[in-house]
Amino acid sequence: MNQLPDALLCIDGEMRPAEGDKKFDNICPWTGEVVGQAADGSASDVEAAIASSRKAFDETDWSTNHAKRIELVTKFAQLLRENRDTLMQIARLEAGSSIGAAAFAQVDNALTCGEDMLKCFEEIEWQEDRGVREFMGGKSKRTVYHTPLGVVGAITPWNVPLYVNIGKVYGALLAGCTVILKPAPDTPLMGSYMGELGIQAGLPKGVLNVITAQDPALAGEMLTRDHRVDVISFTGSTGVGKRIMENGAESLKRLFLELGGKSVNIILDDADDFAMKVMTGMAVFHAGQGCAMPTRMLVPKSRYEEAVGALQMAYQGFAERWGDFDAPDQVMGPVISKRQHDRVMGYIELGQQEGARLLAGGKSRPDKGNGFFIEPTCFVDCTNDMRIAREEIFGPVLCVIPFEDDEDAIRIANDSDYGLGGGVHGSVERATAIARRIHAGAISVNSGMSITGDLPFGGFKQSGMGREWGREGIEDFLDTKVIAVGGQ
Repeated sequence: MNQLPDALLCIDGEMRPAEGDKKFDNICPWTGEVVGQAADGSASDVEAAIASSRKAFDETDWSTNHAKRIELVTKFAQLLRENRDTLMQIARLEAGSSIGAAAFAQVDNALTCGEDMLKCFEEIEWQEDRGVREFMGGKSKRTVYHTPLGVVGAITPWNVPLYVNIGKVYGALLAGCTVILKPAPDTPLMGSYMGELGIQAGLPKGVLNVITAQDPALAGEMLTRDHRVDVISFTGSTGVGKRIMENGAESLKRLFLELGGKSVNIILDDADDFAMKVMTGMAVFHAGQGCAMPTRMLVPKSRYEEAVGALQMAYQGFAERWGDFDAPDQVMGPVISKRQHDRVMGYIELGQQEGARLLAGGKSRPDKGNGFFIEPTCFVDCTNDMRIAREEIFGPVLCVIPFEDDEDAIRIANDSDYGLGGGVHGSVERATAIARRIHAGAISVNSGMSITGDLPFGGFKQSGMGREWGREGIEDFLDTKVIAVGGQ
């Protein structure tokens, strides 16, 4: 495997090392070995990034020059597209992505969704004429303006770093905000490389700053507490999201929080090709490390044994079709880190203790290499009160739960702290009626694509607040101002 270049900080239009040239190791999930180093940003580095972003927003025309923004962000997107091969390499070595997953969700889908957002820019109404109204003895001509919120702290996760980075950075920049991007310490280079390409695209100094750091909390704590940062856009765990709300309360920061998920995949008894729908529901893509990935499969009791048999066949067929770095058709590699490996294995042990039946997998696989490999795992005979069915595992673990009828399926689906995504398979009218009653932000009916760059994405309940992507993903970075001119 090749080495990766060092990830540098991007501050005030320059790529530079951290204070004192401090660095930390970038670990490859496939091997557990160092494949590069990253700048270990200090408090002083974060301070410099905040000051730079604040100055760029307050003292330049970035927030008001719509034509300039769309021109430069479009050029930025073109440079990312032209450097696809480099992005693929980073996703594979840094995020542990298989070739199939990298070519789809990690890179190509990220680039395409970003380009969708550029088209959404045309839909934004920057001002609206609300007409003249006579009130309290005088006439006023009223105009509503939509203006950028200010400096955005964008805190992103390690599972699909380019995709989430693009969603936050494009949305904020197109709205007219300036951005401080803080990538996860497990995937520092993807964010750093975006900063480098942003400079090449001609983004003005301070419009996009990138801070990498080994300490997962240092930069985030500073960004979420500093009164000069107006918005926090965060994707990650629900626990950290709650911490961000606490930190931001003092300055009443605007928040976008895309948090945990425990999404359902409901297979109705009248689904076309029932067995195939069940078999394709394995939670194996990118080793199950997706926030909206359906990891609770609900199947009717009337066809439960058929479903279990189909899953057993599917997992047997998939048993050795994963974990090969060089296989172009594979979609599952290792989990991101030793810490995550141990966490997932702890949940697998817990599932057996809770009484779920281990149908497939369940083991660590050191024979695949020195990285962090866990077998595709499936539990059946689950109940929705088990922790493995209620808590986000973020690994290749599927829980299968039987249901009595449609009302029971809806009850189980909504009996969750989360509400991010999900799917329903069955006759269209029936499946759509069920989808409308599931408390989640993005529901797929019969494999419909509910998550694309031109659609809003976000969750209900403890899956978060606000929306990313689509027109709404730009509008969430805008505020509303009314100006009324008297004597008209």
